[in-house]
Amino acid sequence: MTSFEPKDCTIQQMQALLSSAVAPRPIAFASTIDAKGHPNLSPFSFFNIFSTNPPILIFSPARRVRDNTTKHTLHNVQEVREVVINVVHYNMIQQMSLSSTEYAKDINEFEKAGLTMLKSDVVRPFRVAESPIQMECKVNEIKSLGTENGAGNLVICEVLKLHVSETVLNTDGTIDQEKLDLVARGGGSYYIRAKDGFLEIPKPLKTLGIGVDALPKKVRQSSILTGNDLGVLGNVEALPDVQKINDFWRHSMHQNLKNELNTTEKTHLKAKEYLQKGQVQNAWCVLLK
Repeated sequence: MTSFEPKDCTIQQMQALLSSAVAPRPIAFASTIDAKGHPNLSPFSFFNIFSTNPPILIFSPARRVRDNTTKHTLHNVQEVREVVINVVHYNMIQQMSLSSTEYAKDINEFEKAGLTMLKSDVVRPFRVAESPIQMECKVNEIKSLGTENGAGNLVICEVLKLHVSETVLNTDGTIDQEKLDLVARGGGSYYIRAKDGFLEIPKPLKTLGIGVDALPKKVRQSSILTGNDLGVLGNVEALPDVQKINDFWRHSMHQNLKNELNTTEKTHLKAKEYLQKGQVQNAWCVLLK
């Protein structure tokens, strides 16, 4: 075996080793709010349940490895000691990933990810309407594990109210794990779909993706494109320009395609086909024809 001692590893190397070794990890899709009422939404895979009585969840918005800065989520729970922890199922994985983009503090990640803000019953942060399970929590304690790059901050949360969609409940009130269809985090760009195994989701752009809120209305309201499709479309730095779109349609492979896509439904189905192949720019060229 190859052995590693933390003192001999870079922080980046240790993070990569640990996040690949301790997996799959459940995802806390944490909704918070600052003292001025600005909402924030961000996923964290340093997360789990630690007690049933009282019902305690802990997640950790760690200090960034690259520059030792701290996250808006941490600042928010320090100001307003409440949080909603939403679970992440497969049908929202791309939108969840997009929300992890480091948008400015005043940017609403619900809007950028195309997710719906749902008023909570007992706390101020909003719930994610698309999440099948939402847990309204008070923050009992925030425990810093250090001040250096990569140090965690344990946010110890007590569940005050738990909401479960009837679509994932059995008749006896238990949760059907297959219907829930949770996803978890692996190392690098890997995620794990509970009932299917590994899948790879490219990390969001280091530059800012335009977000779902910037998509044309007819795309956002598509009956064909799913939330995951919209999340992928929103994770581009800019829409293709006129030259790129024209070049796409001039290609011999596409000369007859434009006439075939004579309805919105056909256009969106073709874009979806490109998205399933990972050809995001082609999908955009079709949508912007």
